[in-house]
Amino acid sequence: MDPLKVSIITPCWNGEKYIGETIESVLAQTYPDWEMVIVDDGSTDNSREIIMGYAAKDKRIRFFSQENAGSAAARNHGIKEASGRYIALLDADDLWDPEFLEKQLAFMKEKKAVCVCCSYRYMDENSEPTGKIAPAKAEITERDMLVMNRVGCLTGLYDTSCFGKIYLKEELRSIRDDYAYWYDIVKLSDRIWGNPEVLASYRVLAGSTTGNKRKLIAKQYRFYRDYLHLPRAKSAINILIWGVSGILKFSSKR
Repeated sequence: MDPLKVSIITPCWNGEKYIGETIESVLAQTYPDWEMVIVDDGSTDNSREIIMGYAAKDKRIRFFSQENAGSAAARNHGIKEASGRYIALLDADDLWDPEFLEKQLAFMKEKKAVCVCCSYRYMDENSEPTGKIAPAKAEITERDMLVMNRVGCLTGLYDTSCFGKIYLKEELRSIRDDYAYWYDIVKLSDRIWGNPEVLASYRVLAGSTTGNKRKLIAKQYRFYRDYLHLPRAKSAINILIWGVSGILKFSSKR
């Protein structure tokens, strides 16, 4: 394990439209000690060729491929290959600001934290900001995470030196697996610290599962019941809170 290196785990499935832009946002980081572990999850477009082109130019970009098995399996593949002390998850269509790593590592040191996240902005399919910001909660506890996922996946940074590598739950079949990942970390670390600074951009695609909350209601309820083991009444209340939060996120500007 390299004590200064950040391992950036990026799953990619048919991501040719945005993967280059995502890689460019990593190449632009002011903090240089990173590796980007990209796992192609059985793409049928030109994703592989684009990624391999970048990997040939910068040895910090490491490329792996697998048969299609879902984002959780691809992320786990990347985590297994990771050599850095710190783990970050960055999807193939999201972006980091140039100072993301530098500022998040400084924030982690300041808080003496095992895990940190930050605020992020929403952008559309053309990489244009929508005007909406997802503010990070200053301190995220297990109690907070029992209600909904408070960690923007593209902003989380985890220090493996305390509890070792943590893997995603592939049995969730890439639905709520990131929620389970950050919940498992907060259980071990007591809390996740949120940096109020906006340092990343999350892409909202038309028809995406995040943007279409109605399709996720049943899966979210089952996650509360089966993974978090919450009573039916509490699960139903949490669904209402989660649903209202989703409406506020995607229907109006802040």
